[in-house]
Amino acid sequence: MNPRVSAYLPPWSVLDPLLDQWLQEDIGRGDRTTQALHLQDRQGKAHIRLKSQGVIAGLPIVERVFQRLTTAVVFTYEQAEGAICEEPTIVARIAAPLETLLLGERLALNCLMRLSGIATLTHTYVQAIADLPTQLVDTRKTTPGLRLLEKYAVAVGGGVNHRFGLDDAILIKDNHIVAAGGITAAVEKVRQASPFPLAIEVETETLEQVREALFLGVDVIMLDNMPIPEMTQAVAMIRAEAPHIKIEASGNITLETLRPVALTGVDYISTSAMITRSPWLDFSLTIL
Repeated sequence: MNPRVSAYLPPWSVLDPLLDQWLQEDIGRGDRTTQALHLQDRQGKAHIRLKSQGVIAGLPIVERVFQRLTTAVVFTYEQAEGAICEEPTIVARIAAPLETLLLGERLALNCLMRLSGIATLTHTYVQAIADLPTQLVDTRKTTPGLRLLEKYAVAVGGGVNHRFGLDDAILIKDNHIVAAGGITAAVEKVRQASPFPLAIEVETETLEQVREALFLGVDVIMLDNMPIPEMTQAVAMIRAEAPHIKIEASGNITLETLRPVALTGVDYISTSAMITRSPWLDFSLTIL
């Protein structure tokens, strides 16, 4: 497995309970079809084939799904995790009891197709701004229960993970500002209440709000849904007065708008599109 992407994979102590839960959801009280075949301990071999083009993400998850069913699994990578495949190809081979192959097939493929789809679309977005210093980051718009793996797939595709949860960093958004009575009040209350230092990011929608956030000396200023001309002004203002403050652009980012936003000079562009708009990549598992 590619060591660059293996570091992003959460530990099995965290993922195993999820995989076990998903296996239980699929198997229920037992696989009626497989049980009726009376396969006993018959051994089998299979391969997994990518049927289109894209970035491979999720092969370690596939291997682990079968390992949760039995220890008698030999899993061979034919393509590295994170590989960019330009044509249909065999990505892995599996030797295991036939019952194991049949029980784990659907969950394994579901994970592989979902994660590879995210990684593939992320790669497309990243390539669109690859010559610029702006980094593409994800959001918390994820499928409940799948956040760890969906964000992992973004990283495999070349994107950068934003916060995983509400406890990662302080992000003061529009509703926080309204609830607190303004940006200044929100930042002051956060600084008084934070038990230990956390980066403070403030979402802004106008140049006036940008100036207020600048005066408060926050760590990151988000430019939310700003037109390109106004965003360009905001970036110039922040760079002139506080070049150490990081700038994030967000809001309705598409592949068409991605590069114009990056050209304004922001440090980060955050979008949920890599996860929420990605089609599944097509794979098949064939028992030989």
